[in-house]
Amino acid sequence: MSGRTDSDTQDGIRTDAIEAHDTDTDTDIDSTDDMPRPDSDDADGDVDGDSGEDEYAGEDARQARWTAAGTGALLTLAGLAAALLRLTGPAPALVPAAYALGAAVCALAALLGSRGRTRRALWLLIAGVMVMAVGDQLD
Repeated sequence: MSGRTDSDTQDGIRTDAIEAHDTDTDTDIDSTDDMPRPDSDDADGDVDGDSGEDEYAGEDARQARWTAAGTGALLTLAGLAAALLRLTGPAPALVPAAYALGAAVCALAALLGSRGRTRRALWLLIAGVMVMAVGDQLD
């Protein structure tokens, strides 16, 4: 469940693109062809061509952590603000409690997201927003 594609499909796609490129070309100059060949070695000896995937893997994980932490923090602040607003109004006590509980769940999601547990953080964000929605329905 890593979300990465199978490396075998990449070679088939690359071969199809090369064959299509070769049939479309009117000249026989293969030395200046900039299409990668599946049978040729790269300069660093990587035959599979998945060095580009590894290059962006860390960046994608970092972006997912920042997104989960930022979204969790934003929803936590929104839930706390809603809880404070509902606490000062004529709403039943269960309404601000639901907002505060949803904000606490979103804060936990932000913590997990910053530590790299982005899937669990996503599910906790969904649960926290659902708890806040229940509080909104009780109003």
